[in-house]
Amino acid sequence: MIPPIADRFVAGESPATALAHAADLDDGGVNAILNLLGEHYHDRREADADADAYVSLLADVATTDLDARISVKPSQIGLGVGDDVFAENLARIVDAAAERGVFCWVDMEDHTTTDATLDAVVGTADAHPGGVGVALQANLRRTSADLERFADVPAAVRLVKGAYDEPESVAYTEKAAVNEQYRAGLDYLFAHYDDGEIAVGSHDPAMIDHAKTLAAEHDTAFEFQMLMGVREDTQFALAAEYEVAQYVPYGGKWLQYFYRRVAERRENLVFAARAVLS
Repeated sequence: MIPPIADRFVAGESPATALAHAADLDDGGVNAILNLLGEHYHDRREADADADAYVSLLADVATTDLDARISVKPSQIGLGVGDDVFAENLARIVDAAAERGVFCWVDMEDHTTTDATLDAVVGTADAHPGGVGVALQANLRRTSADLERFADVPAAVRLVKGAYDEPESVAYTEKAAVNEQYRAGLDYLFAHYDDGEIAVGSHDPAMIDHAKTLAAEHDTAFEFQMLMGVREDTQFALAAEYEVAQYVPYGGKWLQYFYRRVAERRENLVFAARAVLS
């Protein structure tokens, strides 16, 4: 059972609790992106099991009226076993998602996984145009080229700043430089991508305002995406005017994810401390 200190960031351990949270979000005009927690598997049985769990989740989503999506991690569904295993499981999940009319996002992990992730997404996007999307990380030096590549791929892009501690040889490490690259990435997305192909994955008020300005200039439909438990008041306020989706993790492997959320922002640490003391 997930303790109260963690349930701000994780929607329970079962698909039922995740879908119940998604229904609550829907009441407030926010969509859900459901993510079964798990990553860095090196045993095919574990990767196949989580791929099976996603296919089962898709069947559950199809029984609801929710506009819920899913998001998968490459190392969760086989990348640590082999590129071919990852591509096979991703194709299986996206096939099942397409059958049920559910959009599938693919998360991005550290820079060593980027090529295999993008290649697999291109393959699934060609098979199911408009049914899949991928996260690109503004802190990576390669991302401007990846944005150009995906302008011609029938897939959506979620632009994030990047959460991995990458070496300076492959990534911008200074905050100001990352912010500059994120702005430039948004500029490119709104100038070269079509309606529904852009997701702004940021809690940064400056980047949110920049996306609003670009959307008005280019008359382009897009979506804000934010994490469960982080600036939720902003999420519901934005939903009055824009498409907003909340990344909703669930499952038994919640502890590492919770610690990551607490460590990354001071207000999350304060929340956790107050929960312990109360």
